[in-house]
Amino acid sequence: MGVVFCQARYSIPEETPEGSFVGNIANDLGIEISRLISGKARVVTKGGRQYVELGRDKGTLVVKERIDRDELCKQTTPCSFSFDLIMENPIELHRVTVELMSFSNVIAENSPVGTTVAVINVEDADSGQNGLVQCKINDNLPFKIESSLSDYYALITDETLDRENIAEYNITILVSDQGSPERHNNKTLNVKISDVNDNPPVFSSEEYKTFVIENNSPGVAVLTVKTSDADWGPNARLSYFLEDNNLQANLVSSLVSVNSETGVIHAIKAYDYEQMKSFSFNVTARDGGSPPLSSEVTVTIIVQDQNDNAPQVLYPVQTGGSVVAEIVPRSADVGYLVTKVVAVDVDSGQNAWLSYKLQKATDRALFEVGAQNGEIRTVRQVTDKDAVKQKLTVVVEDNGQPSRSAVVNINVAVADTFPEVLSEFTDFTQTKQYNDDLTFYLVLALAAVSFLFIMTVVVIISVKIYRWRQSRIFYQSNLPVIPYYPPGYADTGVTGTLPHMYNYDACMKTESRKSDCKYSTLGGQSVLVMDPSFTETMQRAMREKAFQQDLDSPEVVRK
Repeated sequence: MGVVFCQARYSIPEETPEGSFVGNIANDLGIEISRLISGKARVVTKGGRQYVELGRDKGTLVVKERIDRDELCKQTTPCSFSFDLIMENPIELHRVTVELMSFSNVIAENSPVGTTVAVINVEDADSGQNGLVQCKINDNLPFKIESSLSDYYALITDETLDRENIAEYNITILVSDQGSPERHNNKTLNVKISDVNDNPPVFSSEEYKTFVIENNSPGVAVLTVKTSDADWGPNARLSYFLEDNNLQANLVSSLVSVNSETGVIHAIKAYDYEQMKSFSFNVTARDGGSPPLSSEVTVTIIVQDQNDNAPQVLYPVQTGGSVVAEIVPRSADVGYLVTKVVAVDVDSGQNAWLSYKLQKATDRALFEVGAQNGEIRTVRQVTDKDAVKQKLTVVVEDNGQPSRSAVVNINVAVADTFPEVLSEFTDFTQTKQYNDDLTFYLVLALAAVSFLFIMTVVVIISVKIYRWRQSRIFYQSNLPVIPYYPPGYADTGVTGTLPHMYNYDACMKTESRKSDCKYSTLGGQSVLVMDPSFTETMQRAMREKAFQQDLDSPEVVRK
């Protein structure tokens, strides 16, 4: 017993109504109608759900029940179902696949040629020649019309689509019959081409180059890289990254940074032209597609010099302690080369162009300096009247803006013999040492005088404060105050001439300055005996006057 196995494939629109024609299986597979009847041909569907049925008398397949695409395939594309056509005596097995076509106005740009865009059903109620229908579309479109079933036409792609070239199409479908007069109709379909990530980012320049002046501020924006992506949506969303290029690992990230969204490149630190004159690195732009596409571009940053370095004098060498002198013989002619100032500047360009000029000289009429080469030459003939010790001050200046300069001092000895030079410049050293010592002692003397002055002021203020406090203590004392009566004093405010006169004896020895005072009372008044130690509470003027009177008279008795 042999088994015959064949396949057939059909396409129908979704939501095709019940009883709609699917295909003629007898014609498509070459099976006679009698064989379908004798072989008891039947349709077997997996799962028991039968969407189509077979008409044995005609050999056609028709829709048996409504086909729910969402229930059948959910989100799967393309959506199709299969069943088997089985016949007996002999056994034949034919696999039939039916694809559900749904019209969508969106198709991916990478769809292969022949992809079905839509299935169009065209019906004409007339019969005969008048019911024959033709379907066509506009020319110059990447689509074409094919008739797969009776009264059904498929709109399929005829060329490769490119959304970046044309993003959507308005397709006018023209249908007409063959009657006379001809009748026609049309319908316009809008088909949008969905984007596929098939274009990498493109930089606006093949290479970027920018200039940055050294000593820049950290964080300053130095350059912006610009890119475009012909894709759309997430496929055109770009991000930027740094890549090393001819630099050591992690060096780029210490020099620059790039904003991942805007492509702005910032300087991380201040650049130094003398250390790095230029550097290059790569910037990568990557889109958000799946899989992502990327492009790279080389960025070169050239550091421009700034006049931030002063000239450095290489010769004559400036020594701290010893004195170096250039010797000029007294027989030197005009233009005699005394010495040459050699200087360099680590800057570049105009900032490194050096000029020389004579700032000070013991005898300006004797020497000159070359403005460009720094050569010091004699201007006139050296004479015996010229001093042996000559001191020159030369200024070396660059051409930057603002300019920077260096000063070099040159000692010149006008002499014919070395001992003469030695004796003269030994005095230079001694004079310098003497000046240094003199300065030290002057500063020391000034410090001593200032210290003494401050101490004097402090002592005076302390004495003033002490006296003021003593006077306050005296006036606030609770000791009794003994009145002082001048000689011959009499109180006339009461009856009698001497009611309050005190009778006392004053006795003083010539060998002693102490005196004894005795007080008596009148009219029953109490007697007060004053100890000599209390006399210190009396006013100073009273004591001095009493003492003077005692000196004039050794023994005085007052009544």
